[in-house]
Amino acid sequence: MSHPREHQVEITPEVLLKAYACGIFPMAESADDPGLYWIEPERRGVIPLGEFAITDRLARTVRSDRFEIRIDHDFEAVIDGCAAPAEGRGSTWINRRIRKLYTDLHSRGFCHSVEAWEDGALVGGLYGVRLGRAFFGESMFHRSRDASKVALVHLVARLKKGGFTLLDTQFVTDHLRRFGAIEVSRRHYHRLLAQALDGEADFYCWGPGEAITGAVCLQSVSQTS
Repeated sequence: MSHPREHQVEITPEVLLKAYACGIFPMAESADDPGLYWIEPERRGVIPLGEFAITDRLARTVRSDRFEIRIDHDFEAVIDGCAAPAEGRGSTWINRRIRKLYTDLHSRGFCHSVEAWEDGALVGGLYGVRLGRAFFGESMFHRSRDASKVALVHLVARLKKGGFTLLDTQFVTDHLRRFGAIEVSRRHYHRLLAQALDGEADFYCWGPGEAITGAVCLQSVSQTS
């Protein structure tokens, strides 16, 4: 994995999208570090949408509609949640420039949040970048048990219904491995990426303000094509 440091290059939303199309993405050393560097992992994390795994317990939680899932309702609050220290995570790589870049991408329709709400409060969610038929997951957080997991299940349901072919997780963690995440070589990833960029998908296959029940979500997740 290479970490070429940014050298006086202005990273705009347009530059960021071109980077994703080439298989690279930016990170910061810490929230306090104003600099960014580009990453292109030797081994890339992906979740094959056709092999997404969900436990029976989590399926019951999704079906219970304990969380209200909203799309792009409060994007900045999701980034705040992802940037905040959490149990087992004392620091974050999301600095001010990362927030600004992805908020700008969101305003242009290329970055989305999937949010879990409970009793009127945002308790978990995730955000990521959409390009062609690819979705690049950036970060997730939770303040209530299973909130981010349910958001991920709803994301996969939306991606499958909308015609996406690639869910990029950047890296594979033990947490993501439980959902079926695997590592692929850089060469294999670039083939998947090229296929995903050759076409269009519909992230709003369900409207952003349309409430999707857990039962509908699970039905989409279970589709084999």
